[in-house]
This record gives sequence, C-alpha cells and structure tokens, in this order.
Amino acid sequence: MTEFRDSTDDRVDTAMPRRTAMRTAKLASLPLGIAGRAVGGWGKRLTGQSAEEVNAALSAKAAEQLFEVLGTLKGGAMKFGQALSVFEAAVPEEMAAPYREALTKLQAAAPPMSPKQTRRVLAEQLGRSWADRFAEFEDEPAAAASIGQVHRAVWHDGREVAVKVQYPGADEALHSDLRQLQRFSRLFQALVPGTEVKPLLAELSARMSEELDYRTEADNQRAFAKAFHGDGQVFIPKVVASAPKVIVSEWVTGTPLAEIIRDGTPEQRNEAGRLLAEFHYSSPARARMLHSDPHPGNFLLLDDGRLCVIDFGAVARLPEGAPPTLGVIMRLALQGRSEELLDALRAEGFVRPGTELDADDVHAYLLPLIAPLTADRFHFTRRWAQKQAMRMGDTRSTDFHTGRSLNLPPNWLLIHRVTAGAVGILCQLDAELELRAIVERWQPGFAA
Repeated sequence: MTEFRDSTDDRVDTAMPRRTAMRTAKLASLPLGIAGRAVGGWGKRLTGQSAEEVNAALSAKAAEQLFEVLGTLKGGAMKFGQALSVFEAAVPEEMAAPYREALTKLQAAAPPMSPKQTRRVLAEQLGRSWADRFAEFEDEPAAAASIGQVHRAVWHDGREVAVKVQYPGADEALHSDLRQLQRFSRLFQALVPGTEVKPLLAELSARMSEELDYRTEADNQRAFAKAFHGDGQVFIPKVVASAPKVIVSEWVTGTPLAEIIRDGTPEQRNEAGRLLAEFHYSSPARARMLHSDPHPGNFLLLDDGRLCVIDFGAVARLPEGAPPTLGVIMRLALQGRSEELLDALRAEGFVRPGTELDADDVHAYLLPLIAPLTADRFHFTRRWAQKQAMRMGDTRSTDFHTGRSLNLPPNWLLIHRVTAGAVGILCQLDAELELRAIVERWQPGFAA
C-alpha cells in the first residue's frame, strides 16, 4: 500500500504565468526608476567616482522587488537571477548586501505548484499508476529549481529519492522571459560589472531546449556519476528514473554552499573552495563535460567531507577535454611573453581580424585575472573581485578599452561563464586554496 502525506488540495493552481503580456507586465514592474538611480550610483563607484549618490534604501527596495518578480516568474527570469547571483561578489560592498540576500534566495525558493498540478504532471510523465513506483511521496516540495520543483520521496525499493518535476508551461515561460529580459539588459548589467549581460542571455537562450528535456539532464548526470564513481572528494547522485519532465535521483542530505558562505568556518570555506575547484578543473578530463550551472544552490558539503553536485541540465560537452589553448594562454601570461600571448589569442579568435592591439596592454589586462595562479596559495576575496570589476569597468582606463577590443568566440562563451561563475563562488566563500597545483594537474597546456 503506497503511503502519502495528506493530499487534501484546497490551494489554487499556481502554474507558471505563461502569457507573454502577463509575464512582460511582471518584468516591467521592476522598479526601473529606482534601480536606474542605483545603477547610476554603481557606475560612479565602479569608475572610481564618488559613491555618496548611492542610496542603500533604494537599492534594498529594488533588490526586494527584483527577487519577488524573478522568483514568481520562475523560468528564464529565475534562471537569469541564479546566473547573476554568483557575480555579486564583484559588486561594491555597500551596494551588494541587499542584492546578495535577494539573489541568493533565488537559488532555493519559488512559489510551488499545487499538489494537484504536481500529480497531474507525474501521471502524464510516469503513467497513471505512477504512485505504485513510490513507497512514499511528499506533496510539499522540498526545494525549487528554475524550471521545476523537487519533492522528497521513497522509491518502491526503499531508497530515498529526490523527484524533480517540471513546471507546466516552462518551455513557453523560458522563451518569453529571455526575450523580455533582453529589454532590461542595461539595468541588469550593473549586477555583473565587467561582464556583458546580452551574451549571457543569448547563451542561456541557446541551451534552453536542452534543459527542458529532463532525459538529457538524466543522461548528463549518469555520465558524471560514472566518471566520479567511488571518488573520495566528489559525489554525484545516481539517476533512478527519468522522463521528459520528471527526473528521479538519489536523495542527498548536506550543507548547501550558501550556508557555508553565510556562516562557515574558515576551514569549511577553504575546503569547500578546494573541492569546487577540483571538480571544475577535473571534469573535462574525467567526464568530457563541464557542469555549466555554477551557483551555490547546486553544491552541498556532505558529512563525509565530499562535495555533492546536483543539477546537470546545463553542461558544456568537451569530447577532447579542456582546450589546451586555455592552458597555453595562462602560461604565457604568467611568463610575461606578451607577443606570443597576443599571437595565441589572435589565432583562437579572441582578437577580431584587423583589430590592432598593443601586446603589453593585453598582457596587463589579463595578468590580474590569473593572479590566483601566481602563488602556491591564493585567497579569493570579495575585495579582489570588486577590484577587478572596477578595473575593467573604469571607462578612463587602458584596461577598459583593451577589454572592449577583445572578442569572446562563441565556442569559448560557456567555458568563460562557468569559470567566472566558479571564481565568483570562491570569492563568496572567502576561500584560500592551492589553485595552481589543481590547474597544473588538470589543465592541458599549462604545465608544458
């Protein structure tokens, strides 16, 4: 006999708002005037000018409304908020606090579907007798994802499982959100100093169809679980069952990185950072893929000391492993071989044909970004991230104009974003670790 929690359902259905007009109206309700003034203050701060014009109360109000709108919409809007949240370490501290809290909430909270809706999706995806596959199923969701929610359950063989159920209308919502968010890219740009928001949106859009089919995510997760099976540092939950809009995998209990960021000891922070870096740099060699959704909600520290990684909807497929050119660029920059560095960048498409750049200027622009590799140990701090954002965002500086003259080839966009996101988490963790040794072990082209 299958056992369930109380299935009484008096709530109104809370499916994702699908109509473009409704979703556009919600996005338009973002406090553009308030946020615009805050953005102006951020801009002055980032360019080294006075920060006194920045109003913390207005910023807090904007952050509160940002979370409310993006969290309610879920879909692409929530996914975009999650993508932005890893970059908040680069925002000046006096501006970051309200956005840090609001955006971090996006990693773990969203209005749930009603139990009636959830059961309807389960019946559509797993068959009318879906309940027979579970010994227990909790109607109340345990967590929210960008395009689905997670329920705790017990599989028919007694295993505790996590059941991720996609929101009805997620496909329409994702497309609608990302179209509309393009309109507000200048507003959101302030949340990601030194990073172009439009390519981020374009890249998210390009990968949507893949993420909407949970069978693809299940295949990705199976591949990672196989690659890291028996590993003493990284744990990937096994997939139990999957369908286009439902995925069932092993349930895992651990401490989310968001908690360690907020309350962790220095030892916990350093170890979480080391494990994250090890996973990031070793994945291309071990799984021939790169986990491409780096935000604290997707990582947990287990009681046995391992890092648990979840959510494999977005991955970069690297059948040949990490590109050796990346290691070569790092090495040439560290060695100060500026002319060879510029040649390597030009050959890979980082410099558009016909663009004239000074090799020493390019080296000066990149060197601070590889500072974590210049010493045996490096301390990732918010201050360091803020300094880089200010340096790259100062319109009066040579670095700003050098950065604007460089190009990011499409095949490098995902690697760039994921690496930047991982570094953002390391800065949030305030982690100190031996990154150079990890890169030397796993990144082709670096140690040659």
